[in-house]
Amino acid sequence: MSFSFDPIGFIRSPYTDKFGIPRQPRLVEAAHARLELCPEYAREEAFKALEGFSHVWVVFVFHDDCLDAGWRPTVRPPRLGGRSTVGVFASRAPYRPNPIGISAVAHEGLERDGNGLALRLRGIDLLDGTPVLDIKPYVPYADALHDARSGFAQERVVCLRPIRFEAAALEGIAQADPDGRLGLRALIEQVLTQDPRPGYMDRYPERRRFGLQLYDRNIRWEFDEQYIRVLSVELAC
Repeated sequence: MSFSFDPIGFIRSPYTDKFGIPRQPRLVEAAHARLELCPEYAREEAFKALEGFSHVWVVFVFHDDCLDAGWRPTVRPPRLGGRSTVGVFASRAPYRPNPIGISAVAHEGLERDGNGLALRLRGIDLLDGTPVLDIKPYVPYADALHDARSGFAQERVVCLRPIRFEAAALEGIAQADPDGRLGLRALIEQVLTQDPRPGYMDRYPERRRFGLQLYDRNIRWEFDEQYIRVLSVELAC
């Protein structure tokens, strides 16, 4: 038995590269995105009463290289530093028999512009261009399980070092986001607070400089003994 599904739309998000995407939704509230609906689903009546719900489940496809890579029965979660394996069904890894994921995120209503109808989202953890199969309202009394256990993922992982922006980085932010509409500085701060480095980096303490891309900007930063220092924000080539 096989099934075939078509996306209802595609995500437009600041995450134009996989490195730096938070490992769970809602960890970076400054990450705003749009679900741009395909024309056949761009009907406002299909969203009637959604305004009564603050959050939605986004059902999506891990696209990129996951569709061709196949699935793996065991994976090495970043939280475990890449040292230990768990079963793929005990993880949220993208390399699954059916590469489908779910994210619970805030929605901020519909908007219609020259690109058609879109649903505005916040706290997203999805790569730009991600195909979306469905959205469903988040219902707290059924979806929030306060007595649930969470195995090896008991706590949120954050980096507690203060973040400092060098002058070149502040200048780059001002050029990229002159009116503050993108909230680029807050986005950078919240992404780096999640410590996007690979889990095995504690084996390489000498490596301190890293880079990632948000929107069309390359962000360069380094870890020193006291701070996370954002060195530059430059237009990506």
